[in-house]
Amino acid sequence: MPAPIRRALVLAPAVAVLAGRPARAQRPRERTDTLAILTRSGPVAFTVELAITPDEHARGLMFRKSLPERHGMLFDFGAEQEVAFWMRNTLIPLDMLFIAADGVIRHLHENATPLSEEPIPSRYPVRAVLEIAGGSARRLGIAIGDRVVHPIFARG
Repeated sequence: MPAPIRRALVLAPAVAVLAGRPARAQRPRERTDTLAILTRSGPVAFTVELAITPDEHARGLMFRKSLPERHGMLFDFGAEQEVAFWMRNTLIPLDMLFIAADGVIRHLHENATPLSEEPIPSRYPVRAVLEIAGGSARRLGIAIGDRVVHPIFARG
C-alpha cells in the first residue's frame, strides 16, 4: 500500500477523535421546511422533513414510533413520474398524498397499513409525495384536488 494512503487511513481516526467526533460517518441532519395545504375549510400548515436523495427516499419514515400532529415527510422526485410506496419497516399508519408538479393533490391513500409490503401506486405522474400521520387527511379535511403550497411546486 502506498505510504500516503496508509498514512491517511491511520490519521483519519486520530483526526476524528481530536475533533471530538466518531470516526464513522454520522447520519446527516434532516432538512426541514414548512408547507401549507389549501383545503376547502382553509389552509393547513405542516412542518416537513425533506426527502430528496435516493437514500432519503428509501429510508423515509421507517422505524419511527410516532409522528407529531401536522408533521410529515415530503418526498421530492424532481420531475413528474409514476411512483409506488410501501410500508416495509414503517411502524405507524400513514396517509400518503400524491402531488402533481402544480401542487394539486392527485391521489390520496389513507391509513396505509404498517409493515405492509403491498405497493401503493401514485396512479398518476406526480412530482412529490407527502406522508403524514394516518387519519390526518380526513381529520383536517384534506382531499384530492386541494393545493399544496411549497417552493418545489410551480405556481398555477
